[in-house]
Amino acid sequence: MPAPIRGFPQAEFEQRTERAQHAMAAAQLDALLLTTEPNVRYFSGFHSQFWESPTRPWYLIVPAEGRPIAVIPEIGAAGMARTWVEDIRAWPAPRPEDDGLSLLVKALGEQPRRFGRIGVTLGHETHLRMPAADFRTLFESLDGFEVADCTDLIRRLRVVKSEAEIEKIHFACQITSDGFEALPAAVKTGDSEREACRWLRRDLLARGADNSPYMIAASGPGGYDDIIMGPGDRVLEQGDLLIIDTGTTYDGYFCDFDRNFAFGSAPEETRRAYEAVYQATQVGIDLARPGVTTSDLWLAMWPILETAGALGNDVGRMGHGLGAQLTEWPSITPDDGTRLEVGMVITIEPGMAFAPGKLMVHEENIVITEDGSRLLSRRAPAELPVVA
Repeated sequence: MPAPIRGFPQAEFEQRTERAQHAMAAAQLDALLLTTEPNVRYFSGFHSQFWESPTRPWYLIVPAEGRPIAVIPEIGAAGMARTWVEDIRAWPAPRPEDDGLSLLVKALGEQPRRFGRIGVTLGHETHLRMPAADFRTLFESLDGFEVADCTDLIRRLRVVKSEAEIEKIHFACQITSDGFEALPAAVKTGDSEREACRWLRRDLLARGADNSPYMIAASGPGGYDDIIMGPGDRVLEQGDLLIIDTGTTYDGYFCDFDRNFAFGSAPEETRRAYEAVYQATQVGIDLARPGVTTSDLWLAMWPILETAGALGNDVGRMGHGLGAQLTEWPSITPDDGTRLEVGMVITIEPGMAFAPGKLMVHEENIVITEDGSRLLSRRAPAELPVVA
C-alpha cells in the first residue's frame, strides 16, 4: 500500500482540542497541563526525536477556549512554530534554577478561574516527565488552582482514532507483515537472534518504516521462556522456536505484533500450542465489535488456551490499546471491562505457558468497525512457519 501523507490537517487538531474542551467543561477543569510526548504531539502536532533527551521539560496547556499554549525550551521554538500553535513561550533551557517554571506559572495563572482546577495526567500508565520538585512548586505558586487527575479524560479522547491515524497504523502493520513473510527465506539455522532482528530491521526501513524502536526476540528448543528480553547472541539450532515481536513506527504511530518460526522442525506439543494461540486469536478477532468489553475478549480466549493445557499466562493480559504509543489503554484482562468503540485500535494477544519454561504468544492488530473489526496486520499462517 502507498505510504500515507505525513502529519495531519489543522482541522484534525482543531477537532481534538474542541473535544477536549467539551470534556474539560464536563469535568470542571479550567485547563489541561500536558507534559509527555504523545499528549503534546496529539494536541499540537509537534513531532520531534528530541524527546529522547531527558535534559529539558516541555509543556503544553490546553485552555478552556482557543488554541493550545506551548511553554517549551528555545531549541524547540522554531519547530513548534510550524504547527498550528501560535502562543509559544520559550526559555534558554537547560536552566536548572528556573527551567521554564516561572513561564509556566504565569501562563497557567492567566487562565480564567471558573472551577479552580487544572488537569494533569496522574493515573495508571502515566508519568509527569518534569522534576517532581518543580511540580510541587508549580501548584504551591498557583493561587486559586488545585491539581486534578485528567487521566481518564485524556485516554478516552485518544483511544478513538481518526481515519488518518488508523491509516498510519495500517501502513506500519502492512510493511511489518511484508517483512515477517520475507524473513524465513532470509535467515537460517546458525544465525543468531540478533542477526535475524538486524535483517528484519533493515528490511522494514527499506519498505518505508521510520524506526523499529521495539524489537525483541527469544528462542529455545521447542519454545522460549520470556518475551521481553533480547535479542541476544544465542545461535538458532534445528528444533528451535523463535519469536520476534516488533513495534515498528510510521509518522509517530506504532504497529505491535509478533510472529513465531520453527527451525527445521517443531515438537508436537509446540505445534499444538501454536494452533491453540492461533485459534484463541481468531476467537478474539471474531468477537471484537462495538459494545463488547475487553473482559469479554479475555473470557472468550482463555478457555481455548486452558483446554489446550495452558499452565498460566505470565503476560497478565491478552492485548491492549495501540497508537502513538506501543501500548496504550485499555488492557484485555478479566476485570478491565472497557467497552469497545468504533475507531479503537487494539492488539489481540493470547499467550500461555504450554510446558515448564516454554511460552507461546501470538498477536494481531485490529481496528473496531461499526459491524465488527478489521485486521490491520496481515493474519499469520494457520500452521507454524518452518525455516528450512
